Amino acid sequence: MKKIGKRPRGRPRALDREEALETALQLFWRHGYEGASVADLTAAMGVTPPSLYTAFGSKERLYQEALDRYGASYGSFTARALAEEPTARQAVERILQESVAVYSEGPAPRGCMLASGAVTCAPEHTKVAADLSRRRLAAISAIKARFDRAVIEGELAPSTDTEALAAFYAAVVQGLSIQARDGVDRDVLETIAATALIAWPRPPA
Repeated sequence: MKKIGKRPRGRPRALDREEALETALQLFWRHGYEGASVADLTAAMGVTPPSLYTAFGSKERLYQEALDRYGASYGSFTARALAEEPTARQAVERILQESVAVYSEGPAPRGCMLASGAVTCAPEHTKVAADLSRRRLAAISAIKARFDRAVIEGELAPSTDTEALAAFYAAVVQGLSIQARDGVDRDVLETIAATALIAWPRPPA
């Protein structure tokens, strides 16, 4: 008697790498590295774990690529402001305004992916936390470099502590991220941003 084999249920969905990466970015952005499990990621992508690992190698590598994508898209406003605005003060004002706009975007505010991705984590994920720290410090260095240029151009006094000033505005941006995630009204966030601008050093005499 001839045996009739079971019919296959159909092919698993093929993984579209760009679409999968955007899906992963959104999950990581909202839930952090540890909060988005492989099961969550594959369910959202509609693929199997082997497909995910074939495309990205590991969850950690997927997260790194998602951070790269974030930095080149949603989080690119800082680099663009530093490069495009004619003065350092205008660059800072734009960074603060766009931080509020991006971080408070609804219906569920997400804050900054770099600020909230993995502030603390399990020991086995310390490399992830270290990578996030490196990226945050690189952003501060970029702001400092723009302030150093402002000193050379005469916008800021030679005595300006550009490192402290850059760290200050980075701290404001990170604070905006946390408060946005906590649901603080956008009007309040905009007031915080405007208040931070009052601290901008007076022009050199």
